[in-house]
Amino acid sequence: MKFDYLKRKIIVSVSNDLFTDQRVKKVCQTLHKSDYELLLIGRKLKNSKKIERPYKVKRLKLFFNKGILFYAELNLRLFIILILSKVDILHSNDLDTLLANYLVSKIKKKPLIYDSHEFFTGVPELQEKHFKRKVWEIIENFIFPKLDNIITVNESISKIYFSKYKKEIKIIRNISKPIESKIIKSRKELNLPENKKIIIYQGAGINIERGIEELIECMIYLENHILLIIGGGDVFNKSKIKCRNLRLDEKIIFKEKMDYDELIHYTKNSDLGISIDKPSSLNYINSLPNKLFDYIESEIPILASKITEVEKIIKKFEIGIFINNHDPIHIANQIKIATESNDLIRKWKKNLKLAKKEFSWNNEEKKLLKIYDQIKK
Repeated sequence: MKFDYLKRKIIVSVSNDLFTDQRVKKVCQTLHKSDYELLLIGRKLKNSKKIERPYKVKRLKLFFNKGILFYAELNLRLFIILILSKVDILHSNDLDTLLANYLVSKIKKKPLIYDSHEFFTGVPELQEKHFKRKVWEIIENFIFPKLDNIITVNESISKIYFSKYKKEIKIIRNISKPIESKIIKSRKELNLPENKKIIIYQGAGINIERGIEELIECMIYLENHILLIIGGGDVFNKSKIKCRNLRLDEKIIFKEKMDYDELIHYTKNSDLGISIDKPSSLNYINSLPNKLFDYIESEIPILASKITEVEKIIKKFEIGIFINNHDPIHIANQIKIATESNDLIRKWKKNLKLAKKEFSWNNEEKKLLKIYDQIKK
């Protein structure tokens, strides 16, 4: 890899295939336009789509794709690349890339920024896997107290880490970038029905405990509504099977994960955005899904579960309605209220414009650059 030797060199590491990771993309764009020399390292999967970025990108083809051997191979490959690379600052995204970055930062005596996108050891996938969770906790407990530059996505996760480690955690919220395209495709161009209410559920991580199963079932009780599910994840394909088994093919449209610039056309054409994670794990209880900000940027009202950070925003700006439980009939009734009450819709649309002004990535990137600028050369 050839670098411009007049610029500070940053290597950003992440364990996913980069295509739909909007946080990493926004961070890298901000650093790139601020005249840092950048290398982004991610993964190359069999079904990974091509990406084009104005900075250097390296995608690793790994032999293992899950389990302990995957994480071991990932960190070994990362370590080798990082130790052999010219670098001024290391940027590790989430706990699964931290070990390699930490070891290299110590060996090379280079500063490390740790960006925790979630409360990693509290994800639902680890709740019943006690050995795996213990291993991750050991790694976190060993490294976290030694870190000097830590950022995360919201106040709730920041407080959890502070209570555990008494370390200052800076907050860079995962706010959507402004929509660049002034011309939004019509429903007809997107092959969407023009005479029905469209409910959108989007996310690269459509996984367990996110309420997708009950959302699909609720469509049994709705007429004149279409559910649009866009993304990928552990239960994405299972959701398609559930849809077929319930004979809801005419009411539910599935789209594979897509780049934000393409996704936003579908979001803007929707009537209601859905974010109904279950409070079944510490990670979900304290999460702030980036789709919430996509809905705000697209100025569509929101139906959400009462997750701490999500509830705080929706109540403050009055831009949506909540579910009280995950019973499919209850969800369907709340959707009817959210899409058929003209008075509420007018109020929410007005308030969404105000919320959109407050939630600007321009504000977040100033905080991010301040952190980088304070790191001594």
